[in-house]
Amino acid sequence: MRISPLLAAVLLSAVPAAWGQISVDVDVEQDQFLRDEGLPVQVRVTNRSGQALPLGREDDWLAFAVESLDGAVVTKLGPVPVTGEFSLASGSVAKQQVDLVPCYDLSQPGRYQVTATVRIKEWDKEFVSRPHPFEVVRGTKLWEQEFGVPSPGGAPETRKYILQQANYRKRLKLYVRVADSSDQRVFRVFPCGPLVSFNQPEAQVDKSGYLHVLFQTGAHTFLFCVVGPEGELVLRHTYDYTATRPTLRPNEEGRIFVSGGARHPTSADIPPSLTSAAPQPGGPAPGAAPTNVPAEPPKNDQAPKKK
Repeated sequence: MRISPLLAAVLLSAVPAAWGQISVDVDVEQDQFLRDEGLPVQVRVTNRSGQALPLGREDDWLAFAVESLDGAVVTKLGPVPVTGEFSLASGSVAKQQVDLVPCYDLSQPGRYQVTATVRIKEWDKEFVSRPHPFEVVRGTKLWEQEFGVPSPGGAPETRKYILQQANYRKRLKLYVRVADSSDQRVFRVFPCGPLVSFNQPEAQVDKSGYLHVLFQTGAHTFLFCVVGPEGELVLRHTYDYTATRPTLRPNEEGRIFVSGGARHPTSADIPPSLTSAAPQPGGPAPGAAPTNVPAEPPKNDQAPKKK
């Protein structure tokens, strides 16, 4: 079948641009995100033009388009931070990563897609990536508790921790959400780890406003995480179910620790663990948050008594 020149031009205009051997690819770390969870997007620009490619001279050299596949309007909240001039040599690849959550209103659960466009003013050309789909889900609330954050010269600010679960690729994940009391200002949402469906996580907030959460990730494994008031993950340890089951307990000074089970140092520990210096079961971890565990581990699963 013979294609007319006009039809050929229309077909070519619908293909993502790669004129002069410049290609743009956009990649999203995962295909599903919890509402308000960070949404990192990486753009790769490949230069095969045979000459250096000037980028970043204008603030809009890299632009994004986020569309809802369910018909909702996606509001842009602010500019995407992609400033900084550089030159991309021929045969090289440049990578730019941004978080779209502060820049677009993605608060409504649904299906979306993101497209990246690279503009080269000197060439009067634009290069567009193929759209990359992703989904935003709401999650299920398991637990929440308000806590106070000191405010110099005024009343303390009220915030709250929320534990949520969501299915990701047919497996449950546990998320921590840190927000103000109205849940309108969100400081951070992030996944703590996989969660078994037959066991509810334990959560306690200590006197310094740190969240301690212990949850089961497998038949005999538990994760213990400590989260700060700004949503920072300050500690993550793995425990095994041995003769006793790991559980959270406070001592008489209000310090929260893991009682029972056995600490199992792993490469995912925060702060990183040295196997040769691994603490004994129930003992304090090197570099732990000051609110984490008592100075001396309790014996026989009993909280230490005052002297």
